[in-house]
Order: sequence, then C-alpha cells, then structure tokens
Amino acid sequence: MAESKSFVSRRLHSLLGVIPVGAFLVVHLITNYYSTMGEEAFLKQVELLESLPFLLAIEFVFIYIPILFHGIYGLYIAFQAKNNVSQYGTFRNVMFMLQRITGVITLIFIIWHVWQTRMQVFFGNLEPIHFGTRMHEIFSNPVWMVLYVIGLIASVFHFSNGLWSFLVSWGITVGPRAQRVATYVCGVIFVLMTYVGIRAIFGFLDPEFASVSLTLLSTR
Repeated sequence: MAESKSFVSRRLHSLLGVIPVGAFLVVHLITNYYSTMGEEAFLKQVELLESLPFLLAIEFVFIYIPILFHGIYGLYIAFQAKNNVSQYGTFRNVMFMLQRITGVITLIFIIWHVWQTRMQVFFGNLEPIHFGTRMHEIFSNPVWMVLYVIGLIASVFHFSNGLWSFLVSWGITVGPRAQRVATYVCGVIFVLMTYVGIRAIFGFLDPEFASVSLTLLSTR
C-alpha cells in the first residue's frame, strides 16, 4: 500500500511539473519577453492576463497549489535521494544531482519572486500596471539581477531536465535511442528558454520602464 501511494505521488509530482507548472513557466517567460518590444507591448500582455475572469481562482488552482505540492514533495524526494556521482559520475547521475539542487533553488526563487510581485498586488502595495517599473527597479540592482539570473537558469534547467524524466517515467521515450534524442530536444528547450528569459531581463532594464505608466488597465 505504501509503495503504491508513493508511486501515485511521484507520478502526480512528475505530471504537475510539466502541466501546469512547466506550461506556466513557458507562458510567463513569453509574457516577460514582450519587455524587449517596449513598455506598451508588455503592458498589453499584462492587461490581457489581468482581464481573465476568475483570475485569483485560476492562479490558486492551476499555479500556486500545483507549485506548492510539486515543491514540497520535491524537497522530500531531494533529501531522500542518494546521489552517487562520486562513485559513477555518469552524465545521467550528474543530471540527477543537478535536478535536486536546482529544485531547491527554484522553490526558493519562486517564493521570493511571488513575494516581490503578486503578493505586493494582494497587499495593495503594487498595481499590476506597474509590474514593468517594479522589475526595472529590481534589475537595476546588480546583486538582485545576478540572483534573478541564477534563479532563472535553475528554474529552466529544472523544467527542461524534468521534462526528460517525465517522458521516461511515463513511458513516452522507451529505449536508449529515444532517450538520447529526448536529451538533445530538452537541451535545445533549455537554451531557448534561457535566452528568452535573459533577453526579458535586459528588456526591463530599458529606461522606458523607469517611469510609472499612467496607462489604465481595462476593468476586470
């Protein structure tokens, strides 16, 4: 019974890491990438997302709860795991170890990022229309920027490498050749997503985001 429960929990943990958590990461990076096109383009994306009906319920059901389960159960897995890199040092063993390390970093980064953004909106200290200005302030500090880049890379690695594990554990990539191809595909996904994320960071550094916009969001 205990083994069966653990099997289900691990499958659910793996699934949530891709859908919806991984899917949200992709959408979030693409939304932020609009910062490279100027403040107006970015604000249109913010307006689109903020105008979704039942936004708070959607965030809790499809983002926060899945992230909490995936993160907390992931910590349990990370601290239970027995890394054997020093003994065998194979590529997959290294990736296994990095998956656990980046999982811890990613969870801390997400909590920190949510506190600086969505929680400030919840407490009434920040308007969604000022997200661009807020991120400009954060990235203008070199220390914060470096920490964000580390968090970004850890998050993207955790997702892309976790996607490889998901394909294997769910029986989608069976056999050495399929898994080798998946390694290359996930590697490309990692590079592309990292590029999009870092370009977005530099997009927020544009002086255009330094001033508080007077544009108003549409009524929800």
